[in-house]
Amino acid sequence: MERLPSPSPQAAVGALDLERPVGPATGRQLLALKRDPTQCLATLTASRLQVRTLPDRRNGAYCGYSDVVQILRSTVPYSGPVHLTCPMAATLYLWEREIVGPAAVKYLGSRLVRIDHMGTYSCRRRRGGSSNRPSEHATANAIDIGGFRLEDGRRITVLGDWSQGTTAERAFLRDIRDAACGLFQVVLSPDYNAAHRDHFHLDMGDWGVCR
Repeated sequence: MERLPSPSPQAAVGALDLERPVGPATGRQLLALKRDPTQCLATLTASRLQVRTLPDRRNGAYCGYSDVVQILRSTVPYSGPVHLTCPMAATLYLWEREIVGPAAVKYLGSRLVRIDHMGTYSCRRRRGGSSNRPSEHATANAIDIGGFRLEDGRRITVLGDWSQGTTAERAFLRDIRDAACGLFQVVLSPDYNAAHRDHFHLDMGDWGVCR
């Protein structure tokens, strides 16, 4: 009996359209992109997100990346260059457009105009140790978000407003953290430990953590 080809991971959960609202299957669709680089790039290309592919890079034993893109234009600008794996870029785009932007209007009454980040690719291990597992940053599979700029001139920061902000500012930060957990594999905030007191760590690694 002839064996039929196995369906692609994306076909098993349905094609992901980055311009549609987040739904019950979105998390699984994003995970499927990790296993299908060609489909992932096609998904980005079909969206309004503008990216360019970067050449593969290797730095030593555990650092470097493949299938990475640079975000050229998104719904809002970032404070610096964003180089991420394709699935991370797709997930970040959904988070900023479907979650952060609407939450800024809902809680703070002003539009989001910029996201301040603290880095993507960085050749390092977790917790800065010399023998710990490599960080997801070491493969451009993570981003650290430090703050948000609003149209009315305000800047909301994780360091300054997670605990000391107004009720609305604290609600905004917790809402976008909680909602990120349905998209990214790992979401770490000041609730995790002191090392994350000033940023949200977001990644698409193999672990599932939301703190």
